[in-house]
Order: sequence, then structure tokens, then C-alpha cells
Amino acid sequence: MNRLSTVGALALLAIAAAGCDTAGIAYGDVNAIIAVMSPELWSEVQDDVYEALEPTVRTVRNEKTFTVTYQEPFAEHWIDLRRFRQILIVGSANDPVIVEALDRAGEQISQLGMHQIGDVWARGQAITLVLLPEGGGAEDLRPHLAEVNELLDGQYRRWVLNRMYMSGRDSALADTLSAEAGFALIVPEVYRWSSSDSVYVFRNDNPDPAELIREVAVTWRTPIPPDLQAEDILEWREQLVAGYYSEPQVNALDNAVAAPMEYRGRYAYQIRAEWTNPPDRGWPAGGPFITRAVVCENQNRMYLVDSWLYAPGKKKYEYVIQLETILDSFRCGAA
Repeated sequence: MNRLSTVGALALLAIAAAGCDTAGIAYGDVNAIIAVMSPELWSEVQDDVYEALEPTVRTVRNEKTFTVTYQEPFAEHWIDLRRFRQILIVGSANDPVIVEALDRAGEQISQLGMHQIGDVWARGQAITLVLLPEGGGAEDLRPHLAEVNELLDGQYRRWVLNRMYMSGRDSALADTLSAEAGFALIVPEVYRWSSSDSVYVFRNDNPDPAELIREVAVTWRTPIPPDLQAEDILEWREQLVAGYYSEPQVNALDNAVAAPMEYRGRYAYQIRAEWTNPPDRGWPAGGPFITRAVVCENQNRMYLVDSWLYAPGKKKYEYVIQLETILDSFRCGAA
């Protein structure tokens, strides 16, 4: 079995599965994919599968959005891995593993291509099927891999947002901000907020600020500054950090990505980069940040909407999606 380490210790999983055919709760990370197909096909397409289903995003390092582990149908470990949340099965409609999956799901699918069924070997499970023609091979699978990634990434993002807004969306706060500050932002109700000198800070440091901090801040300048460049936006962010953030930060720009963007019909400029704490703090700390300058001509304001993350020892893709979602909820107010 390849890359077994990506799915954890199977000895713990066997307790629930050995000798038992009762569907329990699916386990495994929501972004861990078990890829099931014949060894012959896998030997041809494994590089293509890894490339398509394990794209990387930059947080503070190149982080895989998914991890893929290969499993031969009905081979060793199958009784454990068939109970994972995310399984990709590739083969023809007559392959025994696909016949079993469709039978257990009570489905009849004959159309070639990608399909998805659920709760086959465990509850809360998603089985993505790619049906190939009888005798089909690598050339039949490759055109579907991008489609599989798009489906799974979209589902993962929805899962992230459901977790994020488990406490509810603070629509009352958005209304308050719109009336009193001239902009709107939607954050989960678990976020705390404060304001001072036209700077609004929204923070979630649950369960412990030593383990996880997500923070967003909004401020603005009037009139709209002319010809604002990336270095001006970064200097503006430094002033925001120095005056209103509880943790000191230094912009680390080695892997920065900066570009203008259109945001709901308005001009904006976005910078993705990383922050670190100052050298004199005595211990290393850091994380990603995303900052946007958004022009609201009807208010004669340029807003700075800044977000940053501290999540030491954790995968950060999930939390970056959360910050992006909050940034995307920003709205200019009326004139």
C-alpha cells in the first residue's frame, strides 16, 4: 500500500471494522482521498492522479489541498479503508468493487463518466465513481480528473463554511456596521469585535489564542488616495498592525503575490503574503495574511480590509478559506 502514513494508524481503525459489516460513522480527514482501482491502471495514472487531486496552495508553505492514498480493491487494508469519508473508485460497471458499491447504495448507474453516491460502507461517506468503458484505461480516466478535483474541492469548501458558521452568521452586526460605520461585513457569531478611531477589529481566538487566532480588521481613508501602490498598502497595513493589533507583526514578502482585482464591480488591490513576529520577541511565530484595498467611490473612501491567521502546527488551508469568505462578504455602504 502506497503513502499509508497519510491516513493514520490503521490498527486503531481495524477495531471498528474487523469482522463487522454494519455501517458505522465514516472516519478519516475530510480532505483525505482513498483512490481505488486496479494495480495495472494505478501504475499508469498515479502521477496524473496526484497532480490533479493534490494541488498545492501557499499558506506559509506549499500545502496540499487533499492527500491521496492508493488502495487495491479487496486487498489488505481494504476492510478498513472502505470506511473512509472520501473514496474515489475507478473502473468499469462490471468491476466487482463497483458492483458492490452500487448494490449497497441501491443505485443503478451505467452512464460512463463521473458520479457520486453516499453512505455505502459507512454513514457520512461520499463515494466518487468514474465509470470507464469495459477494458478502458488511462486515456479514459485522465479527462475526468480535473472534474473530480473541482467536485471534491467545492464540497470541501462547503464543509469548511458549514463548520465556520456553526455558531450562526452575525447578520445583526452587519446591520449595525452598515448603519454606524458605513460598511458591512459578515462574521460568525463567535467572533468578538471592537472599534477605535475608525478601525474595526473582528477576532476569533477559540479555543486558545496560543493555538489558533483568526482576525480581520477594516479601516478607511478619505478622500481616496491617488495612485496607491502595493508598497503604500503594505505601509498602511504596518500602521494598522502597530496601532491596533495585540500581536506585533513584520511583513514577510519573499512569497508575496500582489495584483489588482475587480471586487463586485469596484477596483481593489489584493496582497497575499506572510507575517512573522519581530526578532526580539524571543520565539518564532508567523502565519499568512491577506489584505485588500477596496475603492468605494460613492463614499469617497478607500478601505483596507486585512486578515491574518495564527495556527502553529496546523494545516492552514481550511482557515485561509474562512478568511477569504469573510473578506468576500465586505460591502461598501451608501454614499
